[in-house]
Amino acid sequence: MILPASHPQRLELNDEVHARPPEAMAPSLRVSYLALLADPLRRDASWEAVCDLARRSAVAPPLPGASHFSADLGPFRLKWERHTEFSRFMIIAPGAGEDPFADPAIAAVPPDWVQALPGELMVAAHLALVPGEAALADIDRLSERLFAGNWLVGGTVSGGAARVFTDFRIHTGGFSRFLVQDRSTTPRQAGRIIQRLLEIDTYRMLALLALPLAREIGPYLTAAERKLAEITAALVSAGPADEPGLLESLTRLAAEIESREAQTLYRFSAADAYYELVQRRIAELRETRMEGMQTLQEFTERRLAPAMNTCRAVAARQDALSRRVARATQLLSTRVDLTRDCRTRWCWRTWTAGRSCSCGCRRRSRASRSPRSPTTSSGWSPMSPRG
Repeated sequence: MILPASHPQRLELNDEVHARPPEAMAPSLRVSYLALLADPLRRDASWEAVCDLARRSAVAPPLPGASHFSADLGPFRLKWERHTEFSRFMIIAPGAGEDPFADPAIAAVPPDWVQALPGELMVAAHLALVPGEAALADIDRLSERLFAGNWLVGGTVSGGAARVFTDFRIHTGGFSRFLVQDRSTTPRQAGRIIQRLLEIDTYRMLALLALPLAREIGPYLTAAERKLAEITAALVSAGPADEPGLLESLTRLAAEIESREAQTLYRFSAADAYYELVQRRIAELRETRMEGMQTLQEFTERRLAPAMNTCRAVAARQDALSRRVARATQLLSTRVDLTRDCRTRWCWRTWTAGRSCSCGCRRRSRASRSPRSPTTSSGWSPMSPRG
């Protein structure tokens, strides 16, 4: 059967739902993970880095324009993904000793290649997938042995198929740590659990990028609100001579606010999107509580939710200020236009009245200067027709 012509993007759109599949993983193994903010002007830089590493390992590099790549490079497996504003690299190595973080997977990667990776590092994490015991290990001993004695966060995930432990802290070497104890997962299921954990950490950090911006813009919004209040208060008693100056101040303030909003709108919108992804990934883990530990969801909601509420409040405050300035500018512009129209009408009436007076004076002046014809005593004039 011959089908109608396909849409040019049909195959690409269909394959999009199959892009970036999770790796199949089985214990024991170690994972090192890096997420770097990309330079918008050098989107292909991470692709070039992956091509370089693939050539060093005598493996076919990803095709030009590719946004994800996965290949076995000998002592380790590399998985690379390029997203809108960041790229992430996952290095997977088999085996995990008594201390799985003592010999991380990234140690098998050439150090010069790691150091030359393009972008700014946002997330660096080591993860270990190990066989889990039926009984829950002593949490305090686990913390002392692998997490420097920090309070642990985690829970049982995927209906009891695995246990997850982390402290969300950056340890010596610049990496955070995740421990996954496998109890009954399939390789694909374990891969999904690991991918979700690393995505939670990544999207959490990317969402928090908006918080310093919200803190920075807060004092400016306070000053701008105070300035707007002063202008609107002066507007109540302002006369026609004051209105142009007030309008200039308002338009300058409006331009400043629009400039700030243009600089922050994307970051605040992205923070909302990343926060939603964090919540979705946590829900997909199907987490249940382990006695004496805070769950991933509780930790995230307690720490991340207030930060996101701050960002949303600042974004809403900025938008409200922009609309208030726009209304004040429109009101003052209307007043200036009315004043200008009144002056124009007054000038027109003055000009027309003066012109009428001038024309009347000129007519009387011409009449007084014109010579009179001589007449006789009988009233006959030589210029009059003979009768």
